[in-house]
This record gives sequence, C-alpha cells and structure tokens, in this order.
Amino acid sequence: MNFLYFLIISILLTIVNAETHTWYFTTGWVDANPDGVYPRKMIGWNDTWPLPILRVKKGDRVNLYLTNGFDDLNTTLHFHGMFQHGSSQMDGPEMVTQCPIPPGETFLYNFTVDDQVGAYWYHSHTSGQYGDGMRGAFIIDDDDNPYKDEYDEEIVLTLTDHYHDKSVDLMPGFLNRYNPTGAEPEPDNLLFNETMNATWKVEPNKTYLLRIINVGRFVSQYIWFEDHNMTVVEVDGVYTEKNETDMLYVTIAQRYTVLLTTKDTTEKNFAIQTVVDVSMLDVPKWLNTTNNLQYNESAPFPEQQTKESLDEFLDDFYLVPLSKEKLFDDPDYTITVDVQMDNLANGINYAFFNNISYTTPKVPPLLTVLSSGDMATNELIYGTNTNAFVLQGGETVDIVLNNLDTGTHPFHLHGHVFQVIERYKAIDDDESPVAFNASDHEEWPEYPMQRDTVYVRPQSYFVVRYKANNPGVWFFHCHIEWHLDQGLAIVLIEDPMGIQNNETQQLTENHKQICEKVGVPWQGNAAGNSTDFLNLYGQNVQEKRLPTGFTARGIIALVFSCVSAILGLATIAYYGMNDIANVEERVAKDLFVDLGEEDEENEVEQVQIGSSSTASSTAKR
Repeated sequence: MNFLYFLIISILLTIVNAETHTWYFTTGWVDANPDGVYPRKMIGWNDTWPLPILRVKKGDRVNLYLTNGFDDLNTTLHFHGMFQHGSSQMDGPEMVTQCPIPPGETFLYNFTVDDQVGAYWYHSHTSGQYGDGMRGAFIIDDDDNPYKDEYDEEIVLTLTDHYHDKSVDLMPGFLNRYNPTGAEPEPDNLLFNETMNATWKVEPNKTYLLRIINVGRFVSQYIWFEDHNMTVVEVDGVYTEKNETDMLYVTIAQRYTVLLTTKDTTEKNFAIQTVVDVSMLDVPKWLNTTNNLQYNESAPFPEQQTKESLDEFLDDFYLVPLSKEKLFDDPDYTITVDVQMDNLANGINYAFFNNISYTTPKVPPLLTVLSSGDMATNELIYGTNTNAFVLQGGETVDIVLNNLDTGTHPFHLHGHVFQVIERYKAIDDDESPVAFNASDHEEWPEYPMQRDTVYVRPQSYFVVRYKANNPGVWFFHCHIEWHLDQGLAIVLIEDPMGIQNNETQQLTENHKQICEKVGVPWQGNAAGNSTDFLNLYGQNVQEKRLPTGFTARGIIALVFSCVSAILGLATIAYYGMNDIANVEERVAKDLFVDLGEEDEENEVEQVQIGSSSTASSTAKR
C-alpha cells in the first residue's frame, strides 16, 4: 500500500514539474567551412549552423514546429532513440511513419518524453540531409541520475565524418552502374563538435560527464584522451555499471556517456584523438582529428597521438545495465535476416535483407495500419518490397542478423532498446561467412547489454532480443546512410490493432494536410489502393534480378571491356585520320604492345587488337 502511495505521489510530482518546450525552426542552406579546408553549404535552422543542442527533462512535452525552407527538397525529422509511446507518427522516417514535408509547409512534432533519460540526437530522416548538416544533440536531463554526485560539469561532444560535396552531388556516382561494387563515397575529413582542431578548456581536479555521440553517416571512429581514462556510465540512454577504458569505438548513431577526471597539474595540454575505422573504407585513407584538451592556454597545441593497436577498445557487449535486467524469456517470434550487397539488372549495387531491397511504398506503413481496419494484421498489404513483419503486442522478439557482407554495419531499431545477447567475431574475407546456429551458440549473458544501435562484424552475426510492448511502426535499418539508400531496412508493424485503438495514434489534421500538400495518400495499402487492400497492382518494386550467374565481377569486366573497346577505337581513329611521325611505334605504345628491337616497321601489321587483352591492360593501368 505504501509503495502504491509513493508511486502515485511520484507520478503526480512528475506531471506538476513537467515543462512544455516549444521551438520554431526553418530549414535552409547556410554558408560554412566546418573543417577549415573547403567552404560549402550546410543545412541549418533559422539561418544558423551547427544546429542547437536541445535539452528537456523526463516527463516534458515537446512542440517542435519544423518549416521546410528549401526551394526544391522535402524534409523530415527523427529524434533518434526516442520511444515515441503512443506517438509513432512523430518518429520521423520519410514514407514509413509520415509523409514528407514539402517546401513552404510546417509539420508539428508533438510528443511527451516519458521515462527516458540521457544522450540522444535528432536528424533529418530524408536521404542525404543529416550528412549535409541537419543534425544535433538531444539531451534528456535526469534529476535522479545515479551518478549525479560524481561529476562537476557536463559536456556534449559529437563525432562525424564530413564531405566537401553535397549529398545530391555524391548520390548519382554512388548508385550508378559504373560503381558496380557499391563503393561508398569516402569522407574528406572527420569533425569533432562540427569542426577540426577544436579546443576544450578544462580545469584541474575536476570530473566531467561527457556525452559522446557519433552523428556521422558512414564510418565508425575510435576516440581516446591522451593519458586519461574514461568510465562508461551510460550507452544509448541506458545506465550501466561503471566500466573503465582508455579508448572507445563509437559506430554511427551510438552514444556513450563517460566520466573523465582531469589531472592536478596544468603543465601541458593533451590530445583528444579520433581515428577512422579504416576497414570500412574501400580505399584505405588515414582520417583523424587531433583536438586540444586544454589545461594551459600558454602551452602548445598537443601533437597527434598514435597507438600500437586499435584493437584494445572497450567491447560494449560486456557492459551490464545498472538495472541488472535479466535476459528475457525465450522468444515468441524470431526474425532471421541475411544481409547481402548485390547487383540488380540495371547494374547498380543494392543492399538486401533476405533478397529484398527495401523499396519505398506509395503510402507510409503507419498510415496503412490506420486506414486498413481488420486487414492491418496481414503483412501483404504493406507491400512485397518493404520487408514488413507484423508483431503481436507483448511478444518477446529475437532478431537474428547474419552478415554475408565483408563490412561492418551499425543497425538501429526505432521505438525500443534491445538486449544484445550474442555478437560473433569477425570472419576474414578469404573465409566463408558464419551464420547463427540456434543449436550451437555461445552462452548468453545473464544481464545483457541494452542499447538501440549495435554493429555486426564482417561475415558474422548478432542476436538481439526485445519486448514488443510499444504499439507502432518501427524501422530497423543500417545507420550507414549510404546503405539505407541502397535498401538495407525492414519495417516492424507492432500490434497494429493496438495502434488503431489508441486515440493518440490517430493522424493529426496537420499530418493529413502535409500528405495532401506533398501528394501522398494518407489511406490505402502499399500501392495506394484504399478499396481493395490485397490488390497491390502498381506498387513500387525493386529492379529485376540479374540473369543467373551474372555477378558484380561480370559487370566490372563488361564495363572495362566496353571502356577499353571505346578507347581502342578512338586510338585507331586518331592515328588513321592524322599524318603522324613514327606512327607505328606510337600505336604500339598506346596499345601496350612491345614490338621488340627487330623489324619494328613490319611488326605493326601483326598487332591484334582484342577486347579481352585490351581490357586486361587497361585494368592494370
């Protein structure tokens, strides 16, 4: 009885102390030079970039009016890591939970921060925009922080990769038949708090709470503080038992909150070093930033730091939640997905879950749920190319992800944190991928680490488990934005009848107006059919498959053969139409043919111009 009394009092106090935060922001391009090397336009709000740190408290209300100030781009906004209980339509991914906001229109993101605390961030969930700067930290302060007496000051530190070119200029070369391996555009630099060569002024004998957030679009980063240790106390909004380390590996979209205590001397300054995970780049490129942990303004800027090995970072798999929540019971439903990158008939390299490359439906799945009545439990109505899974409310769900690709991928689940119950080691490129075996696996932890973003190692797998206790439509996708653009996503339709029966889940009038303005139906199945939900005629589908046996290598060979043939014909035409001295030797040189030292004048007639040999020579060049 006493417990119930104190629980009611606690809830009432939370309601009384809750605030409403009302923000008005307009998107637009802003002149900037983030790395000090190359001026470019970045996406700002209210003519300012970088975007602001937004702060709230548990129980607060958010009213964020986002006006699309672009001339020719749609936009959206996602609060990364927020559960959005009862407000799935405020989650933000374009054409998943909402219609995109067209130029000149305003969308109200309206939700309550329930029982979440810690480090989060916000970003556009429209292709390319957060890589162009539409991103910022979202911090939920906690008066009951169990570590609040152990630090003196809080600091937010963001990490990101940076491109000199806009996304709209990079995309055509990426999703292109002349890039058949799907090589991602490589960053030009790394940023630290949206700049390079940054300085963080500290005081001696002081403990700081650092909220470290990777807001990049592609690469993981290693970070360490020269001659200082960090103590991890929170990941992705989940308090953990203390765990000390001297280096973190922070993949895209992950957040680490750590305690760092400064030294008692001000004799020198120390480096804050960040380094790219070079294994994620097709062409190895040493990207790093050296920033200044400043004790003394008169002391020199620190030198770049190196480590003998970058393998000795904290393995987040072994973190223990402070709540010590035990491993959930065996799953009611298991979703097994295989990750693969491959080419389709148009020659472009796509990303697949179980041979399906996510293709945007004509109606966002959440809007299909709300307009389909009893049909909402039928996975078919969400389309054959959305990789939609319908979950029953309250189920325990396992996601088993087998990575058939040779790269590292960070995966994010909207609307939840999950227990990471297994993550297998990396498998070398010259070996076959290893998939999860339900009858032969490692022992699972008693108190699994919980977070909302986790990486899978090359040609390896992970298993995560969570409770389907949050009715809504939730995206599960690779947070490397290039890979999401390639289609590496699934949609989880969680308790569709529960969504329909909740008044707070119904579309706002503002949402309906946005859909109408942008020309997207707010009723109907994946094909936009609102009369026969099982009729998918006209739905968006992925490109056709390549003929059996035609691979990326085949495409590369064909591309080089065509290029070589064109170059060969051009060479013949050039020399045939011009009176050029020493023509025989110059032809032979251009075709990589050694005439030898004898009778070179007669040898030219014996040169055979074959596409295969020319292709080989061109490739070597």
